[in-house]
Amino acid sequence: MKSIIAFLILSSYLVIDDQSPPPSTWSKLVKVSYKKSFDEILGIPVDKPIFSKDVKNLEGKKIILKGYIIPTDGYKSHKEFIFSAFPYSSCFFCGKAGPETVVEVEAIEAIQYTSEPIEIEGILKLNSEDINRLMYQLSHTRKI
Repeated sequence: MKSIIAFLILSSYLVIDDQSPPPSTWSKLVKVSYKKSFDEILGIPVDKPIFSKDVKNLEGKKIILKGYIIPTDGYKSHKEFIFSAFPYSSCFFCGKAGPETVVEVEAIEAIQYTSEPIEIEGILKLNSEDINRLMYQLSHTRKI
């Protein structure tokens, strides 16, 4: 009985970090740093991603991600959308996560929207130059 009470007391002190990406390839994609670089078009310094060796090794390869479809006005079809490690209420677009937790998706076939987590696979492309696009893009994507 004492061990059960001790366990309950100890577990009440544990804090779950809901900002950690779910285990999958997301754990490798977070290995990115940023460098300020002056953008000639915008006329201001912008953060450019510096990809780690682990991330660079994934470029051009098929990866699997578990996460959430993020509804956005710019991506109206079910073949092109944003995919996030976190649900909309905790994702990059509401300011609760970093840009390394979202990818632009181009699916082979339309993927039905759901607010539940899904798994997808596709070919990873890295983007460190076009500031109008996300740093991660997934092409030839399909739902698993």
